[in-house]
This record gives sequence, C-alpha cells and structure tokens, in this order.
Amino acid sequence: MRIGELARCTGVSERSLRYYEQEGLLSARRTPGGHREYTEAAVARVRRIQELYAAGLCSSKIAKLLPCMRDSDGRPSRTADECLVSELTVERARIDRMIRDLQRSRALLDTVIEAASQG
Repeated sequence: MRIGELARCTGVSERSLRYYEQEGLLSARRTPGGHREYTEAAVARVRRIQELYAAGLCSSKIAKLLPCMRDSDGRPSRTADECLVSELTVERARIDRMIRDLQRSRALLDTVIEAASQG
C-alpha cells in the first residue's frame, strides 16, 4: 500500500509516517518511481507506534523497543533482554505516577464542580 492509504487506514498523517521512517520506526520499500510501498503489517506497526507515543515514550525508546516486540500480539520476541525490561519498568513507573497525578487533579476538579453546582 502507498503512504496515503496507510495514513487513511491508521489515522496518522503522511508527514508522521515519513518521520517514523526517518527515525527507523517504520520501513517501506521504494518503487522504481521512488514511491513508498508498505506491507499490510505496517498498519499494526503504526498502531503500535501510536500506542507507545500515547504512553509517553520518545522515538528513541520506541526504536529500541519495537525490534523486541512482535507486531501481531505485542509479546516480546527473542531479542528482548533484561536491559529492555529494566527500561520499560522505569517507563511503567513514570506512567503510574502520571495516572496518580491525573486522578488527584480529577478529584480536585470534582470538588470544585460539586461546590459550584451547589452555589
């Protein structure tokens, strides 16, 4: 599939897809005319990249992580190692802190909304 079709299938801009390729997160073969062509597996790969970005990981961490994941089910591949597990554990702890902070913010907003509603 061409870049426009991949963009439509995933909801990711063509510019982002080019960036993913530049960062080594996604690969495409080139036609003789220089157009990018992606396999069907690229759809799952782009969705996985988006999930990892949404979790707050930067492109360099994602680039390190992707080769250790199987796109079909997200389970680790044989290349996953203890260092990766350690880094991901740190990332998970960071996300847990963010969740706690957001829950505190939501509770504060609930309190203000409740007070304003009664006033």
